[in-house]
Amino acid sequence: MRSAKGRRMSTELYPLRFKPVYKDYLWGGQEIITKYQRAMPPGVYAESWELSDRLDGMSVVSNGTLAGKTFRELVQRFGANLMGTRATTLGFPLLIKLIDAREKLSVQVHPDDESARKFGGEAKTEMWHVLAAKPNAALYCGLQAGVDQKQFEQAIRMCQVDRLLQRFPVSAGDTFFVPGGRVHAIDAGCLIFEVQQNSNTTYRVYDWGRVGADGKPRPLHIQEALRVINWHDRAAPQAQSVAMAHGCSKIERLLATPYFRIERIHLVDPCDWKNDGGTFNVFFVIAGKIQISCSGVSEMLTPGSTCLVPAALAECSLDPADGPVTLLRVTLP
Repeated sequence: MRSAKGRRMSTELYPLRFKPVYKDYLWGGQEIITKYQRAMPPGVYAESWELSDRLDGMSVVSNGTLAGKTFRELVQRFGANLMGTRATTLGFPLLIKLIDAREKLSVQVHPDDESARKFGGEAKTEMWHVLAAKPNAALYCGLQAGVDQKQFEQAIRMCQVDRLLQRFPVSAGDTFFVPGGRVHAIDAGCLIFEVQQNSNTTYRVYDWGRVGADGKPRPLHIQEALRVINWHDRAAPQAQSVAMAHGCSKIERLLATPYFRIERIHLVDPCDWKNDGGTFNVFFVIAGKIQISCSGVSEMLTPGSTCLVPAALAECSLDPADGPVTLLRVTLP
């Protein structure tokens, strides 16, 4: 593998781990810390940004010779060798996070590409994969059939927005697609693996009548939201998995979008994984332990661990330890 100047990169890139960036939003809990046995002090851990090339939560390498380097430094230094030849953005195109909803998140919406160009902000299409859900937990995703802007505005005034949303009871393993323009909210009791465009633009429509740490209601963004909601969105939000053939593993494609692709992989035996250089591979372990080895470097991953395998690493070995392993793989489309 070579850089644009022809210099070999195999001794520089390897399976990368990053320090999580935690967010203490008021609706969060401690499920991320307790479920995945992360040594952190008591507190609120609403989100764990597992992989982020953003100044408001920059990932830093935690392993190997590149430890201490920011993700931004790696993106600028290695470019397509890190992200893949199919990457079309200067920065890393995705933000990958864990979400612990001890309480409900606000009803909100994000702009899609077109509305972001027209009205500003960053486009944000995302997906949710449910890692755990308490009894009666649900996701709100999309408007009910026939709801128009007039009805929606009236519901905002009457604090009854949730009555116009589609509500889906959920359990571990469910996957939902949330394109920009689709109104949504995460119910209390959900632990979510989220993949999204690299954006932090959120327009809050309804916040369930609660107040922030300062005792005041959190700001709403009604007019911005009304401009970017897709009033004609009627697509089913829950994704259906598709079985895919692979020699040494069982793979299910959970979702394929113009921005990212996500698969669920079940491994029992060791497996060699090949890459054509078109995309990075991000692995997240749901269950079991696995050793990922590339370019002479090995990383042992346990449940709740995230690892980025750079695009320039043509082959890596996935070796389950102590039984079967279930993991997610995120790539460019």
